[in-house]
Order: sequence, then structure tokens, then C-alpha cells
Amino acid sequence: MRLPGAQIVSTRALLAARENIRAAIEAKAMICVYGQAGNGKSFAVNACLRELAPTLTRRIQFRARPSTRDLRHELFHALGLQGRPPSHAIEFDRMLRGALEEPRVLVCDEAQWLSKLCFEYLRYLWDDTDSDLTIVFTGGNGCFEMLQSEPMLESRVYAWQEIGRMPMDEVLDVVPAFHPVWEEADPALIAVCDQEAAHGNFRAWAKITHHLTMGLKESGRKAVDEELLRWAYSKLSTRQAA
Repeated sequence: MRLPGAQIVSTRALLAARENIRAAIEAKAMICVYGQAGNGKSFAVNACLRELAPTLTRRIQFRARPSTRDLRHELFHALGLQGRPPSHAIEFDRMLRGALEEPRVLVCDEAQWLSKLCFEYLRYLWDDTDSDLTIVFTGGNGCFEMLQSEPMLESRVYAWQEIGRMPMDEVLDVVPAFHPVWEEADPALIAVCDQEAAHGNFRAWAKITHHLTMGLKESGRKAVDEELLRWAYSKLSTRQAA
């Protein structure tokens, strides 16, 4: 959320993702990192890849069901290939396979939108004997079920990681390190905030922190108190507690 002063904190999920992605890159494997919106799966994957494979990583993402033609063209642009995309599928496939002989880490974000044919096509590229490709599937609701429903693909996934909500003990540990406004905050206030509003969801914590920093600035207060904190998380949807 471009929150000034925010720090990357080593949650258990982030540390596990780093190990899973590192192992997948070494094995040239496929992995799947999934979870509900706001729990930090995309952030964890992106943070780890900025550390582990900053020059090798390419990303594709769809918001609707793509065809294999759409997928080919997206890969063409993601891989930075030159010229015009080939007009014939055979030529296109040959070009993509050639490009993937170089080490690449392909992130398929929102993978639940991919069709069976798209999954088959990615498996086809990954299965190529000359391929040096690691694939990281990420997604929210339905991602795990979609990949599990494709036996030929599911059997090739090296590791599965679900990123869930932070438990209370982790919240109390990482939130004070996340942003300076929490450094001196009463742990009891942090606990109340999580129980009533954030529910272990890191995106919710980021939004509350953003509102809180604005509230501190506008009110002239120097520290977090219960009144200001409740005002900050009143900005969140009541559905956040569902």
C-alpha cells in the first residue's frame, strides 16, 4: 500500500515460502502458493523472488479465462521476445521452447483463472527436455482446487504452501516490527485490534496502519491509544470479521 515507514517482516509464511521457492528453483520444479486474499501470498512470492531470482523472474496474470492463444502471447511479451508473434502455433511453440532453454522462473498469478488447456500447455513447456523452467503458481479462492483437479499437473507440483491468517502470537511478534507506530504500542491494544478488525490478515493490518498514521498526524497525538485505534479500524468493512 506504499505505506511510508513499513518494513518487510519475516513471518513464518514468508520464511517457508523462501525455502520452498529456493528448493523449487534448484529442482527446476513447479510449486503452488495459495490462500485467501490479503494473507500475503503474492507479497511473499514477490519478496522471495526479488532476493532469490531477481533477473530470472517473469510474471503472467489473467483476470478472465484465457485461451492457449492468449497464453502464448502473454508468454511472448513476458519473456521479452523480439519481433512479431508467430502466426502459426507450431512456430510459436518452437520459439517459446527455445526461449525457455535459458533459466527462467515463471510466476502465474491468479492461477485459478487458467483453463485446463492452459495448464496442459504450461505442463507441455515445462516437460520439454531442454527446458530450464521453474513455475510458481499463486492464487486465491479456487486455486488449490483447480490445480488438484488436473492429475497430470498435480502430480508434477513439487510443493504446496497455503498462506493463512497469522495467529495471535505471531501478530504480537511481527506487527511492532512492521511499522514505527506500533513499536511502543500496548500489546493489549494490538491484540484487541486483531480480534476485532484485522483477524490475522496482513492487508487489513496495512490498511489499519495507514489510517492510523493519518489519524496521528491530523490529531497531533504522539502515540496510539484505544480511541484512535478504534477510529482507524472503523474504516474497514464489517465483512472483514467474516
